[in-house]
Amino acid sequence: MDRRSFLAACGIGAGGVLLPGFVGRAIAAPQLVETIDMAVKKRLADAGLSAAANAGSTYCDVRVGRYMRQFVITREANVQNIVNTESTGCGVRVIADGAWGFAATNEMTPEAVAEAARLAVAIAKANAQSQTQPVQLAPTPGVGEVSWKTPIRRNAMEVPIQEKVELLLGVNAAAMNAGANFVNSQLFLVNEQKYFASSDGSYIDQDVHRIWAPFSVTAIDQETGKFRSRDGLSAPMGLGYEYLEGRAEDKLNGPGGLISYGMSYDMTEDAIAAANQAREKLSAKTVQPGQYDLVLDPNHLGLTIHESVGHPLELDRVLGYEANYAGTSFATLDKREARFQYGSEIVNLFADKVQPGSLGAVGYDDEGVATKRWNLIEQGKLVDYQATRDQAHILGKTASDGCSYADSWSTVQFQRMANISLEPGKTPMKAADMIANVENGIYILGRGSFSIDQQRYNAQFGGTLFYEIKDGEITQPLEDVAYQMRTPEFWGACSAICDESDYRMFGSFFDGKGQPSQVSAVSHGSSTTRFDQINVINTARSLG
Repeated sequence: MDRRSFLAACGIGAGGVLLPGFVGRAIAAPQLVETIDMAVKKRLADAGLSAAANAGSTYCDVRVGRYMRQFVITREANVQNIVNTESTGCGVRVIADGAWGFAATNEMTPEAVAEAARLAVAIAKANAQSQTQPVQLAPTPGVGEVSWKTPIRRNAMEVPIQEKVELLLGVNAAAMNAGANFVNSQLFLVNEQKYFASSDGSYIDQDVHRIWAPFSVTAIDQETGKFRSRDGLSAPMGLGYEYLEGRAEDKLNGPGGLISYGMSYDMTEDAIAAANQAREKLSAKTVQPGQYDLVLDPNHLGLTIHESVGHPLELDRVLGYEANYAGTSFATLDKREARFQYGSEIVNLFADKVQPGSLGAVGYDDEGVATKRWNLIEQGKLVDYQATRDQAHILGKTASDGCSYADSWSTVQFQRMANISLEPGKTPMKAADMIANVENGIYILGRGSFSIDQQRYNAQFGGTLFYEIKDGEITQPLEDVAYQMRTPEFWGACSAICDESDYRMFGSFFDGKGQPSQVSAVSHGSSTTRFDQINVINTARSLG
């Protein structure tokens, strides 16, 4: 995401604060580390559960949420904005007369939550008048009182603003000293304090942390006015501030001296490399269209996984229930029955909500279902989808996959993508080993522009950095590269995957879905992967 898209998505501009509803109200920084007393949350939840039952519900869950966000936005030597936000309230979801109902309130009193519960029941009963089949919930045993927290070493919300500003301005200065003409950097922190209670007997308290530090560097040729940019190569992560305290053991020195990052990130080092590479891109050779063997770094391949595997295997898209944001799916239910060949035999893709450091990692989803890992593609064959409690019976499952999520206490939870990842190869292999076997190829790092059709079948992907591979060696940088794909043909062309030592995660903070729209955060892990004879176009020539 570039700076303009980042600001648009967050609703924040340099001149003021325009906050979308899910972000909430502006607060002082010290309030970011406050919490709601557990007894207060339980009292609110019990008020909702009791009122819903008395009004005629057969199922009820109450989510008491406190969602905090911090934005720090800089450009060159200036701080453009610092915003701290909080959104707090209760959402009540019920089943009555076989239909769903939902209502929410930001009044944190038992009386207000009880009133929201009664309203949710009334809505459910009204919905039942036009519903053809009753909701079927997969059983989910109550777990009593439990808690889960993102395993962080340093709470980013507790880090002084001055330290964060010094980091970003230091990054900007390093990029400028290395030859950049413009640079902007941001820090985006999220803390979701979520309390879930259900009529099944669960009282689940979770403390979820996420961090993202994007930047963009631009270099200009003063004689021609030509300019090129290079975005940061980090991934948003489900970690604390320790992620930005880059440990050497978490860094991968890849082919051609290119640096990749895993569970920690040296933002300054990446900014210096970005300035040099932005200048390098000014004189880079434009790509010759044709078929190439592609070697895709995980911080690029993650987006391709997201669009060509994650979204088309969401069950609501498969069924046609959710068609917003480029969405039904070619991967229809009959293909699961036929064990459709989605990719080559070495392709194994799995869904999970448990990978440490991932954006989607939680102990329980927003339906109180314990999270897990499960396979979607086994040896290239389609074997499963992603399903929630009220979808499980469609697949003949006896339990939910635990992939329900709402981006706020004020929005109803629904089926969202889990972390979707490609299993590493079983044979020892580094990226340099993979490249050594490529005669005519392109090495691609970082995400770029993309497009994909409504059924997630035909697509086109760009990137951030491109390098020519000739006779097993990286020879020179390239520009104007994009590859075209049909999903099963692309994954069928997967011929090699590096081993687990190369495994890293890409992530998305703003994965949009639904109407009204909600956003979620999700990670995609992989090792460096090779795809043979993929069609590459020249984007400059395509634009005329």
